[in-house]
Formats: sequence, structure tokens, C-alpha cells
Amino acid sequence: MCAERMQRIIQAIILGVIMGMVGSGMMQVAFLVTLSMIILLLVAGFTGFCPGLIILKKLLPPCKCEE
Repeated sequence: MCAERMQRIIQAIILGVIMGMVGSGMMQVAFLVTLSMIILLLVAGFTGFCPGLIILKKLLPPCKCEE
């Protein structure tokens, strides 16, 4: 398992948890978690700085590009 794939798996799990929060009526918490995810993704997209990926790369090897 490599860092970039693990990051995407973690994001999918977080989205699943958010869906569970919405289903159980925790709309405010779900909104805040979604908003924080949007902000982090925008920062990573515009600047290339992703704290979660930096941490994961210390624990797991980076993915190899196969082109």
C-alpha cells in the first residue's frame, strides 16, 4: 500500500462517516467535517501542500508512477 492510495481510502472513509452522520441527524457536525475537508482539498489543490499526505509519506512509501 502506498501513501497516495491510502490517502484516497481515508478520504472515502471520511465521506462514509459524513453520510452516516447525515443519516443519524447530526447535520451540523457533518457540515463542519465536510467544510473542513473542502478547505483542505482546495489548499492542497492550489498550493500542493497536503499535511495528511506528508504524514502518510513518513509512514508509507510513495506510489510509483507507471506510465
